[in-house]
Amino acid sequence: MAGPLAMAASRAARPARTAGWPGRIAVIGGGPGGLYAAALLKRLDPAREVTVWERNAPSDTFGFGVVLSDETLGGIRDADPAVYDALRRELVRWDDIDVVHRGHRTTSTGHGFAALGRRRLLELLHARCAELGVRLRFRTEAPPAAALAASHDLVVAADGVHSRTREAHADHFRPTLTTHRCRYIWLAADFPFEAFRFETAETEHGVMQLHAYPFSADSSTVIVEMREEVWRAAGFHELDEAESTARCAKIFAEALGGRELRSHRSAWTAFRTVVNERWSYGNTVLIGDAAHTAHFSIGSGTKLAVEDALALATHLTEHGALAEQRTGPGAEHGAGARAEHDPLTEALAAYEAERRPVVASTQRAAAASLRWFEELAGHVDRPPRRFAFDLLTRSRRVTHANLRLRDPAFTAAVEDDFGCPPGTPPMFTPFRLRGLTLRNRVVVSPMDMYVAEGGVPGDFHLVHLGARALGGAGLVMTEMVCVSPEGRITPGCAGLWTDEQADAWARITAFVHAQAPGTAIGVQLGHSGRKGSTRRMWEGIDQPLPEGNWPLVAASPLPYRAGVNQTPRSLDRAGLAAVREEFIAAARRAARCDFDLLELHCAHGYLLSGFLSPLTNHRADAYGGALEGRLRFPLEVFDAVREVWPEDRPMTVRVSATDWAEGGTSAEDALAVARAFAAHGADAIDVSTGQVVPDERPEYGRSYQTPYADRIRNAIGVPVVAVGAISSWDDVNSLLLAGRADLCALARPHLYDPHWTLHAAAEQGYEGPAAPWPAPYRAGSRPPPTGRRE
Repeated sequence: MAGPLAMAASRAARPARTAGWPGRIAVIGGGPGGLYAAALLKRLDPAREVTVWERNAPSDTFGFGVVLSDETLGGIRDADPAVYDALRRELVRWDDIDVVHRGHRTTSTGHGFAALGRRRLLELLHARCAELGVRLRFRTEAPPAAALAASHDLVVAADGVHSRTREAHADHFRPTLTTHRCRYIWLAADFPFEAFRFETAETEHGVMQLHAYPFSADSSTVIVEMREEVWRAAGFHELDEAESTARCAKIFAEALGGRELRSHRSAWTAFRTVVNERWSYGNTVLIGDAAHTAHFSIGSGTKLAVEDALALATHLTEHGALAEQRTGPGAEHGAGARAEHDPLTEALAAYEAERRPVVASTQRAAAASLRWFEELAGHVDRPPRRFAFDLLTRSRRVTHANLRLRDPAFTAAVEDDFGCPPGTPPMFTPFRLRGLTLRNRVVVSPMDMYVAEGGVPGDFHLVHLGARALGGAGLVMTEMVCVSPEGRITPGCAGLWTDEQADAWARITAFVHAQAPGTAIGVQLGHSGRKGSTRRMWEGIDQPLPEGNWPLVAASPLPYRAGVNQTPRSLDRAGLAAVREEFIAAARRAARCDFDLLELHCAHGYLLSGFLSPLTNHRADAYGGALEGRLRFPLEVFDAVREVWPEDRPMTVRVSATDWAEGGTSAEDALAVARAFAAHGADAIDVSTGQVVPDERPEYGRSYQTPYADRIRNAIGVPVVAVGAISSWDDVNSLLLAGRADLCALARPHLYDPHWTLHAAAEQGYEGPAAPWPAPYRAGSRPPPTGRRE
């Protein structure tokens, strides 16, 4: 079955339905994306006048090799077989990735790469453009985009990461440019590596890394990368191009076999991520790096640019009929003639609508990969195979399941290192916390239900938590259970400030222990702080109650939303002592309820979290100021609870490792907070992020919070629970095997499917003791038969 890119290429390959529309096309930038767009647009309609402006000479290029995926090549094949045939003859293909770390080379196979020289790619595209009649103006600065837009029907801005077109119309495109923390340089070696090679060099100045791959029968791209501070400490900022090249060759002499590296106008640079709110303006459209960038470590820059060109040509072709209907032979050209719903506007909107989700997904993967390399120093202590697995799965696009298909021998070796018995996926291995052994690594994350009456959990809670306990998870957590009436988020929050509430919770824990033996149940204790006295989530999240509000307390008198939420009272010494006693009393009740684990909620902007974040703690006494002061009260509460919580039962802490806001909790703060709780006896850190201030800007995406858990786990050596958009059992297995987490907590998947863990076992063919089906449910342990599918 053809993929979406191949189908788009097939559509683009059809003849344009309206000859000469758009008639005059200007392309700014003669990189692969601009040249391919020019060739494809000209091929689809030979009557068009297509001109490419490139300020450099034909042979000038940056970088050395270009990696193209099979999907991209398939799209090129369907859209322009001549270009594909020319490329196919030049491609170098290989399957292996070599990861060299501390003298060990680990090879993983089955990955399937194809590359060719960037200069050769440009030559092929130059030839195709010339053959089709595209005008190529080398060594010629393009006129301003506005001038071209006035004299052409379409302007394609393919002018790269430093796009002058984007800059000239920044008020419309609204770009965001983020410069990252590593420096890198593009070089080349005059021999072909046998595989895609990643290598680390742990120098006296810090960790450096090499990325290398062949792009011809006698050449390889070599990229050397390191953190900015390592780059400066090593003195690279004082070296010229030749000196830097020689120094890199010396550092990675073993990988190069003592051979030299060469450069071509190579310079150290820091990668910049480009994101634009809009990709078109009038009859001007951005493609490739002008519109978006993705870090080179996932090899998608040229791929994205070529796919942009293909999508743009597709939608221009498909909107040709509209152009014929809405414009006549004498219609005026240029930006001034654009109607509100003219075909070009619609074509450009359709191009962006198709490409934006694909690009966003790629950029999320690239960001994960980029950050992994930025944090490389925190990964180097992993054993060689685990390090390699961690590297291969860094972007979250390659996973445990992918690798089992691509390279079963390598994956089996990593599983064996992890301690997986034969036939046992990583998620179904046990994990011990103090006196509690969890039978598997799956946690049902705390989820506020907002249906308690007077803080008393009812039948809903029994069914909700009981169903998920029967569903096979190793640990089921309650919602945040509040320690006082004033500590509730909403009137529907459950509590543990009365014996009646404790009796109701004891009914639930007794059910879990009796009906789902082997499943542990934990309680999360917390206090809402300044985020309390609000409506239930579905009635207006974080909005104050229309009536019956109760007074709030917090670290500082700062409302959650100024002008919306009430201003809390800053806790004085007596107030601090009273809240501490409320936590102690709730913990004692939790112990009598027979909970197996207790978690202290110090995240998401609630009371204890409000002390930790500099954005919400503005105190001038011993409980504010520097982090040591901000930690004081949460640690006092932790110590008090730990003292009354049974010694053999574990206690964890949930923290927000970043506030996703400027001036908030830093990476160093998060490590210090985790280190402090671990020193005070926390058995694990449950690593969440954000929800501290309303103007946060989270970087959502698959498993987007797990890098914070990874950093804490490997910097401190404390067990961590990873949370945040972990949606599949493949994600869980991947995170565990890579050493990024010890347990994985999932919320929404368990709302969708209370038996998520049992179904994960069935889908993986696992029938062992870590996921036993309850006797009444065993008949359903296999998917029911369905009708025949063609």
